[in-house]
Amino acid sequence: MIHKYKLSGHNIVLDVNSGGVHIVDDLTFDLLDIVQPPFEEKCPADVIDKLSGKYDKDEIVECYEEIVSLYNDKILFSEDDYEKFALTSVASPVKAMCLHVSHDCNLRCKYCFASTGDYKEGRMLMSLETGKKAIDFLIEHSADRKFLELDFFGGEPTLNFDVVKKIVEYGRSREAEANKKFRFTITTNGVLLDDDMIEFINKEMNNVVLSIDGRKEVNDRLRVRVDGSGSYDRILPNFKKLVDARGNDKDWYVRGTYTKYNLDFSNDVMHLYEQGFDQISVEPVMADPEMPYAITQEDLPRIFDEYDALMEKITKVRENGGFINFFHFMLDLDQGPCAIKRLRGCGCGNEYVAIAPNGDIYPCHQFVGNEEYKMGSLNDNTFDMEMKKVFASAHVYSKPECKKCWAKFYCSGGCNANNYIYAGDIHNAYKLSCEIQKKRLECAILMKALSMMDTAE
Repeated sequence: MIHKYKLSGHNIVLDVNSGGVHIVDDLTFDLLDIVQPPFEEKCPADVIDKLSGKYDKDEIVECYEEIVSLYNDKILFSEDDYEKFALTSVASPVKAMCLHVSHDCNLRCKYCFASTGDYKEGRMLMSLETGKKAIDFLIEHSADRKFLELDFFGGEPTLNFDVVKKIVEYGRSREAEANKKFRFTITTNGVLLDDDMIEFINKEMNNVVLSIDGRKEVNDRLRVRVDGSGSYDRILPNFKKLVDARGNDKDWYVRGTYTKYNLDFSNDVMHLYEQGFDQISVEPVMADPEMPYAITQEDLPRIFDEYDALMEKITKVRENGGFINFFHFMLDLDQGPCAIKRLRGCGCGNEYVAIAPNGDIYPCHQFVGNEEYKMGSLNDNTFDMEMKKVFASAHVYSKPECKKCWAKFYCSGGCNANNYIYAGDIHNAYKLSCEIQKKRLECAILMKALSMMDTAE
């Protein structure tokens, strides 16, 4: 399988199974529309006839021979070597956890998938006892995994920060005897950040996710406080202070959401960069299409143009000696993720679980509160291994639309939660999300390929 497209004056051909990327001339691009395996030894006469009005006959023959050579070298139209990994797919140890220390929030973001923080279950905070049980659960179910990941999430986790600190302390106290190492993360809206919190976060958290949507007018339209006022002026200085004090040895990024209200979101990315942030993620809202801020199919052409614009802006910044790490343009064309990661993505419900404040276990943070997908409870030591197997077997070859899609090894079947919420089943592809993802990948592939060419020169 190959995928070919034109972007920014370039002809790009992706060999899906090998991951090989080729930037080709017009003749090669057009020839690949009409030839595919099995190849004849000599260029067929009808192929020459179809292209002879546009290209020289000898050039067509030479180009055909080059394509056949690439095929023989397994660089083009390569065989799929990944399905065998899917067929032997088994449940894995749990290595990551989203710990909901707070089902409360001091913002009332209008697009919040978590029903402004309480997940429709009532506002509550996690107790230290439940937090300790979560640490114990992760250690117990991680088998021989040494490095374990735990994300403090909400709601807003800083509303329960004393418990966060004590859970970290407990986790650290168990590392040596359990032969584990915790990598903690916290996701925060920044409203309550103070010097003591920043010091603790920068000491203990391997990663920090800072939620802000971009320009003040964009952020304050939807990311509002309980009283309806905006949050931008409060959180921006706090985020700058945290990042300035964080140093270069630990990860962080600012994470925003774009909606129908700011389809010019490349300007929000650039605004965040101008404010001193070079680690940036701005993602599309996923929402009921009836909501006024929801993105719908009619918005896709505008969104695609905006990703093109963002690609050009980031390229220009880099050409001028600057740097922006836009997360959805990150791509490794050399190695990439391991085979299983390519097939199953985030590991939702298998390698990754979410824990609600009351100790209930779910496949991920977006399933929290959905009784159909409750996997068990820390309070009675239950854990549904059969449901875990269902998620372990949810991969690109068990999802009909994904199996035939060129982007499957990059998106890994998409978000299981979004597939369930908006397409009715974790095995169904949510088409709107798919189209946006494929556009981002096309931009990312070209940017990475051109960067590698520049490095080689």
